[in-house]
Amino acid sequence: MLIPNDVIIEVLKIVVTISILFVWFVRYENIKIEFKEYGYPSWFRDLIGILKISFTAMLHSNNVGVVNIGSLGIFLLMLGAVYTHFMVKNGPRKYFASLAILVTCIMIIYLNIA
Repeated sequence: MLIPNDVIIEVLKIVVTISILFVWFVRYENIKIEFKEYGYPSWFRDLIGILKISFTAMLHSNNVGVVNIGSLGIFLLMLGAVYTHFMVKNGPRKYFASLAILVTCIMIIYLNIA
């Protein structure tokens, strides 16, 4: 028995949402420390947070186009996160979550257009 695409998409959207909300609310103190270590200003950190939360909210729209825009936005932000982790030479443990969310967002877009 195959699982319908819409069920898989909903599960993926929930995983992305929980991951982003956990990092940006529960672990926010760590985010502040990391952005400071990477040399990013606090306004940039706050902008990234606002964008991530906004794009995450878009994942739960009834409009597939809005969901895809939200997924693409998160994908681009995660691409920046992975790039930053590579540039500062973090180990895989530091960038694995960003990479996993990046891939998950691509899966959401793919399944929406498949």
